[in-house]
Amino acid sequence: MTRKGNNVRFAFFFVLLLSVVASCGVKYSFSGGSIPKDMKTYSVLYFENLAPMVYPTLSQNFTEALKERIRTQSSLSQVNNDGDAIFEGVITNYTITPASIGAGNNDRAQNSRLSITVKVKYTNKLDPTGESNFEESFTQFKEFPGSDVTAYEAQLNQEIIKMLTEDIFNRAFANW
Repeated sequence: MTRKGNNVRFAFFFVLLLSVVASCGVKYSFSGGSIPKDMKTYSVLYFENLAPMVYPTLSQNFTEALKERIRTQSSLSQVNNDGDAIFEGVITNYTITPASIGAGNNDRAQNSRLSITVKVKYTNKLDPTGESNFEESFTQFKEFPGSDVTAYEAQLNQEIIKMLTEDIFNRAFANW
C-alpha cells in the first residue's frame, strides 16, 4: 500500500471517529472540557472578597476572568442570572507568607508566597440528580522575590486568577 493510501485511510478513520464522538450525548471540545449537550447558558455571580486582607480589584477581576474563561473555552452563552450552569461564591483568603528565609542572620524572606482561595458553589440546573453540583474551595499561589509584594502584586493576581479559573472550569466541565 502506498503512503498516499495510508493517509487517505487515516483521514477516513479520523473523520469517522469525530462523527461518532459528535453523535454522543456529550459535547466535546479540544479545550479539554466536556459540557452536557443540553446546556446552553451559564451565569457567574459576583464573588465578594471576604478575606481578612483585601486587594481592591480582586473581586471584580476574578469574577470577570471566570466569565471570560467559560466564554472562551465553551460554546455556552452568558446570562446575568438563572443560567443552566451557575457559579457563585466568595474569596475567602488572600495571604502573603514567607516561602524561604535568606541566608545569614537577617531572618528576612528571600522569597514570599501570595495565595488566593475562593469558595465556589457550582449548580448544574439540568442535572436532576445533583451529582455534578459541587461546593468547594480552590487555592493557588505564586512566589515572588523578597517580602514586599507591591511591585509584583498586580501581575501575581492575574497569574493566580488564571490558574484558579482553569481549576474551576475543569472541575465543572471536565470532572477533574
